[in-house]
Amino acid sequence: MLIVGLTGGIGAGKTTVAEALARRGAIVVDVDGLGRQIIGHGGSAVDDVVARFGERVRTAEGDIDRAALASIVFADPQALADLNDISHPRINELIDATVDELPDDTIVVLEMAVLVESKLGWDNRHRYEVVAVVEAPENVRVERLIDRGMTIADARARIENQVGDEDRRAVANYVITNIGSIDNVVNSVGELWADLQRLHAEKNA
Repeated sequence: MLIVGLTGGIGAGKTTVAEALARRGAIVVDVDGLGRQIIGHGGSAVDDVVARFGERVRTAEGDIDRAALASIVFADPQALADLNDISHPRINELIDATVDELPDDTIVVLEMAVLVESKLGWDNRHRYEVVAVVEAPENVRVERLIDRGMTIADARARIENQVGDEDRRAVANYVITNIGSIDNVVNSVGELWADLQRLHAEKNA
């Protein structure tokens, strides 16, 4: 098994790359989705999140109001750190449990937004061994986020709240630039996939 960490700033297009890798045979684990799972109905982090942030973040259905929680943690670095302390160990447990169920002879992609900023996928029994980063110019990312329904101010604030491209490049084994035609991205993903297959074969030789 070869485990790949795939990341990129909001609007860069990491999901596009993840989907392209999945079409080639990778098994993609949506780490951000696991984060939503633990604060969803019956999620393992709900009670601790409410204990830290109060009933104002609990919905009538008993899960966490993600918008209300985001409005708190994005404005308060300590609150964000507290949320990460609650959620990240649980997410890592789910990553390990998910990978435990996968075939040994496969390439696994852990798709996540905060690879650089966290120990997600790293404080694990099943760690990522290779890092691929997806990039796009900030103006392109802002346009994509506006197309998703964000305001310009919100889009720029979300981008500024994340680490910069230089920090991601510092840990990257591969960088994919997601700009221009979809064919360009497809070609880049094809080259990445060929390299990942080679690494996987070498590891299992």
